[in-house]
Amino acid sequence: MPKPKHILVIRFSAMGDVAMTVPVLRALTTQNPDLRITVVTRAFFEPFFADIDNVEVFPADLKGKHKGVIGLFKLSKELRALGFDAVADLHNVLRSKLLKLFFTGKRVIQIDKGRADKNALISGKLFQQLNTTHQRYADVFEKLGYQVNLSQPKFPHKAGLTSKLKTFISNADNKIIGIAPFAAHKSKMYALDKMKEVISELSKDYNVILFGGGTNEVQILNQFETTYDNVSSAAGKLNLEEELDLISNLDIMLSMDSGNAHLAAMFGIKVVTIWGVTHPYAGFAPFNQPEEFALTANREQYPLIPTSVYGNQYPESYENAAGSIAIDEIVTKIKSVI
Repeated sequence: MPKPKHILVIRFSAMGDVAMTVPVLRALTTQNPDLRITVVTRAFFEPFFADIDNVEVFPADLKGKHKGVIGLFKLSKELRALGFDAVADLHNVLRSKLLKLFFTGKRVIQIDKGRADKNALISGKLFQQLNTTHQRYADVFEKLGYQVNLSQPKFPHKAGLTSKLKTFISNADNKIIGIAPFAAHKSKMYALDKMKEVISELSKDYNVILFGGGTNEVQILNQFETTYDNVSSAAGKLNLEEELDLISNLDIMLSMDSGNAHLAAMFGIKVVTIWGVTHPYAGFAPFNQPEEFALTANREQYPLIPTSVYGNQYPESYENAAGSIAIDEIVTKIKSVI
């Protein structure tokens, strides 16, 4: 069977999962420069792919004209007009499965999410590294005839900083640490009172830029900004393109198991992650980061970790599991890596 020359890639959400496709698609198109890729995703994520040759984004309006079965049928007709040869479904959810039903005659490969292995991991039947999400994405393209070598990644250059973005850097002579203290679930977060101590310590020697979103997060991070010298909050002040430009200039990112870790990893930034009830063994560690950059909760104290893949399920006493990681351990790790 001949290799497809134009592949439609489906990955609607979430932010971190979409960001994880970026290094894979960059490697795929770098190693196969004649291949054309169209990514169908939310319009909001289009800036993720701006610098990758031969990759275009087709925005899916899943809350508007592409909503529901009829909307997906309309979307399928618009996509068919692009003349793609094959479909790589990197999402594999009900919506993408319905969309694929309208692609009769096209070769379709979908991601193997490894649900059985992940269930075994969270049930305690095994405790070992599973295939990463990045590798699972790459495996889809291998089934379409394209080997993807992720071992020697290339990353984009740092973006030039506008005068607006330069205002977030207090001291141009000091290195820049990004800190993203929030996650979708509290069980994945480091307690904010402890994070304040981390910020306080790091801001003595480095520029610290805080990242987050949502009204409550913006308010909290603004309070941190006014409390400490050399600390700026980017939350709620930048559009996505500006935020990505700023992230590309970091020397290191400290993040929870959350989307900001993957945004920084897209640019080859060093990422130190804090893990609560989830664990990097499930395959969601940021791209190209050494294992020792992942700081995990104490499993002697919390032996059921990981309690779930996404952090949405956990025993009541596990909510603050990330707090078993010492403040000094985080600060020391950041200083040693930077």
